[in-house]
Amino acid sequence: MDRKSPAPAQPTLFEQSRSGRRAVLPPPPEAGLPAIDSCIPERFLRSRPAELPELGEIEVVRHYTRLSSMNMAIDKNFYPLGSCTMKYNPRVNEAVAGLEGFAWAHPLCAPAEIQGYLEVFHRLEGLLAEISGLPHVSLQPAAGAHGELTALMMIKARLVERGEAGSRTIVLVPDSAHGTNPSSAATAGFEAR
Repeated sequence: MDRKSPAPAQPTLFEQSRSGRRAVLPPPPEAGLPAIDSCIPERFLRSRPAELPELGEIEVVRHYTRLSSMNMAIDKNFYPLGSCTMKYNPRVNEAVAGLEGFAWAHPLCAPAEIQGYLEVFHRLEGLLAEISGLPHVSLQPAAGAHGELTALMMIKARLVERGEAGSRTIVLVPDSAHGTNPSSAATAGFEAR
């Protein structure tokens, strides 16, 4: 594998700071609102301004964009095995997941408050079942490792049901696999090799 030389060091925001530069300034408070120092006890107020870098908005955006371009990304690199935090999510999925109705749903919402959300889940389960040829699917596993363990537990249950559990006990795991792979196999009652 061709190793790239390390990226050159990027200047910090403090190194790019120039006195007097400003990004977006918040609007003045509405008339009739109390002064902030009357709302916060004096012991919590600063005696002098925070020592923050002074930059324009475009400088901040370019800085973080430059840094983010150094990260591993599905649309820029090949993903190695064991990339549980970096699964392929098409950009459209990210846009939809960021919509207010999804992004702001609270885990403790009553079912009546999230019927649209539940309908999307129900339809997705139906589509995945149709595509996979399975009678049912579950969206319950919360992460890749959780899904992996769930699948192995289902395999184990099916082997027990068919009377094959004692003869089919080994799960092959490549050396390059994520650490959860042998762990999930062992937790489900298999021997990882």
